[in-house]
Parts: sequence; C-alpha cells; structure tokens
Amino acid sequence: MTEWSDDRRWVIERGSDAYPADIERLSDAPDRLYVRGDPEVLGRPALAIIGSRVATPYGIACSQLAARVAAEAGIVVVSGGALGCDQAGGREVLDCGGTHVAVLGCGADVVYPRSSSDLLKRTLEQGGAIVSLDTWGTHPRRWAFPRRNRVIAALSRAVFIGEAGLPSGTFSTAEAALELGHEVLAAPGSIFSAQSCGTNYLISEGACCVADQESLEVAISRIFGTLRKTATRAAGASTDDPVERRVLEALIASPMRSDDIARLANTDAMGGVQLIGSLVVRGLISQLPDGRYGASEAALHAQTTFGHNGRDQTRRQG
Repeated sequence: MTEWSDDRRWVIERGSDAYPADIERLSDAPDRLYVRGDPEVLGRPALAIIGSRVATPYGIACSQLAARVAAEAGIVVVSGGALGCDQAGGREVLDCGGTHVAVLGCGADVVYPRSSSDLLKRTLEQGGAIVSLDTWGTHPRRWAFPRRNRVIAALSRAVFIGEAGLPSGTFSTAEAALELGHEVLAAPGSIFSAQSCGTNYLISEGACCVADQESLEVAISRIFGTLRKTATRAAGASTDDPVERRVLEALIASPMRSDDIARLANTDAMGGVQLIGSLVVRGLISQLPDGRYGASEAALHAQTTFGHNGRDQTRRQG
C-alpha cells in the first residue's frame, strides 16, 4: 500500500447524485465505488484507452496518439493502469497536461502493478481520480478485472483499443461499451502480428477503424462534439538516407528479422548488422521480445502532425 499527497477518499453509494449514470445502467452495477482524488471528474466526457499488456512500440504509439488527441480536445482519459497500452495512454495524457482516471482491479489505495506507481501518483497530483469496486486495502484477484473493465467502459463515451491479441481481456470492455451504446474504436495492425489479431477482429465485427490520425480526430469530434486544438507538424525521428528510409518504412508496416532487413537494404549480413545498429542507436528502431525489429515509438510519432519533438515541447510548456 502506498500513500500519496492527495489522499482524499470517497465512498459513492449507488443511487446517490455522485454515482455515474452509465455505471448505474450496467446489469451488474456495483453497490458502491471507492474513489481517491476528485470524484467530479467521473462525470466529465472521457475516452477509455486500453489494450495489450505486452504491447509493441506500435501499440504504445497508437495509445499515446489517442491520449494526446483526447488531451488537446479537453477529454478525460480512462484506463486500467495496466502495463502496455493502458499505462502509455495514461502517462501521455498527463504529459500533455490532461486528466486521467485509473480504474483498478484492487483497492484504490493499493498499487498494482508496481510499475503503475508513478502513473497513479501523478493521476492524483494532476486532479484525476483512482476508482475501485472493492473496499480499501483489497489485493488484486483475477476475477475482479472483468468487472473492472465494465466500469472502464461505463465511464467512457468511447473505448479506444491500441493493440490487442486473441484472446484478450479488452473484449469484456468492448462488450460492455456496446451494451451501453458506447462506441468502440480500434487501431488496425499487420495481419502477421499476433498482437493485432484482437483489434483486427473487432474491426471486422464493426468497431470503428482508426486507420490514421485524421480518422481518429474525426471520430473524437463526432463522438464528443469537440475539436482538437490545431497542431503543427514538428520534426521527429526520421532519416534522409534513401536506404534507411526504405527500411524504416517497411518496419513501420511490419517488424522484420535482421536477415530480412539486410536483404531489403541489398547488403550482406555484416552490412545489415551495421545498419540495424545505427538505426537502434539513433532511436529509429527497437528490438522486440521475439527478436524482430520494428519502428520505435519516436519514429512512429514522427508520422503524425505533432512528431516526437512536438510532444517534448508540449511537456516543457505544460
């Protein structure tokens, strides 16, 4: 258990004015919510950002992009605080000066996972809230997370899934959103990526396909009736070398192994190793757990209107 500077605690009873209306609509609505921080943010328009706990740089970058668009449109971001896409979205909205709500599968005063400690601390410090269905001090239990996921969906007008495999816990959140008439947005991925099988499946079943930044902004505007503040394109992680650019564009499309990169660059194995090393050192690509290489988060963000440097500049100004 960890105590932070903002230790305002609330117990919101079902049926009270403070109890969120869409949680009340759930067929299994909890009798009470345990909240730390500011309970009023639970009534503000919100976008849930969730996804794989073992997200690739692609899934992380998609979640960060969604969080930044939400922040610039004045929309709260809700997540489960889990590893991967959840933490990426939560940290990004806070970095942009926005508001985050974390819904936990344990007590609101229990840090789980441990890697979310800084995220939860900043959530409270920046005027957000931590929510739980369980009483103070309750430790995480596996069966509690599907219930938690339904509350995430109920607190959000739409759910954005940055990356998800099959099977995936994100499906329970998506199902609850649809039950409430809320929209599900999903980022498509490579048909060869196991981490995108879930999102691709959801899109095939009718989820809104977020094919690019523009389609995400259009969806946010349509759902929330608000516009994102205009952003100018900033220089990001990129390269002017034609061979490196060809390799980077291929890796943005799909991760590759070192020998495939060497063939694409029309060089031998040693030349491929040197090329990969140069791209890794400069932060353009990174190695995935399965040994393949993919475009880094910075390189992916450089494809958007704000770019990596733009994100850093916003953080300094905030």
